Amino acid sequence: MSILEIENPTIRSFVYGSFSGTCSTLAFQPLDLIKTRMQRHSFLTEHQPGQSKKLGMFQILIDIVRKEQLFSLWRGTVPSLIRCVPGVGIYFGTLDYLKNRFCDDSNQPKPIEAIMLGFTSRIVTVVTLLPVTVIKTRFESGLFSYSNVWTAFTRIYRDEGLKGSFRGLVPTLARDVPFSGLYYLFYSQLKSTLIDTDSNNLSTQQLPRSFKTFIVGLMAGLFASTITHPADVIKTRVQIQPHLNLSLYQMIILTIKDGDSFRGLAPRVIRRTLMTALTWTIFEFLIHESKSQK
Repeated sequence: MSILEIENPTIRSFVYGSFSGTCSTLAFQPLDLIKTRMQRHSFLTEHQPGQSKKLGMFQILIDIVRKEQLFSLWRGTVPSLIRCVPGVGIYFGTLDYLKNRFCDDSNQPKPIEAIMLGFTSRIVTVVTLLPVTVIKTRFESGLFSYSNVWTAFTRIYRDEGLKGSFRGLVPTLARDVPFSGLYYLFYSQLKSTLIDTDSNNLSTQQLPRSFKTFIVGLMAGLFASTITHPADVIKTRVQIQPHLNLSLYQMIILTIKDGDSFRGLAPRVIRRTLMTALTWTIFEFLIHESKSQK
């Protein structure tokens, strides 16, 4: 049976979301690694005399390729796939279930409904997959000598306990939950305005639907990524510097004091906007194709 022939809407959303998440994760993993390395470099050199923390995105890229190798840019891909593939599937599956269960019009939720749907779906996803997120961040940082995902999981649990596996839960929720709510709010409203009611606009009606969906995804992702980036910096710091033994409040104050709140913004905005746009474009394409075959 083709994936386009899946009948159950929640299962279909899970499968389509997982497939689109795989494509976008493989394509944009290097940007996530560069973002983490930029933040790591800033954290480690912050209070060392004579050390610069201002290495930019391209300097980090060149440094990784020169000192390691080209394929090192995909370091952390396995935990990223473990996190993103079921993660995107869980997100879309939960989103579809909640839309059909609680919204009067599941095709066009109201703004407040869109925010709550995005919030709830992301909370479920974040809590479920946070242990893999911790491993992914540590793989990308290059500071931990884990040989594989299982070794990382067992060592974190042995050395730090269950708390270590869920390290950074609050800043991760502060990053991902508002991102998903804001993203889905802007995505659904822009999609309604620019795509679903676009049939009489001669200047854009000839554009492929997938292209317009991609542009809408970029616009929504750009705003949501920028707003939530400080939480991403704090999340990274908490997860790769457990030895500091600082409270979340102390981490926030330290990050603000060091001027790192938007460190790594460029690669994250590029990756996040392109990744979410591509994910939603593939997802919407599969949904559209499955409906057209019926």
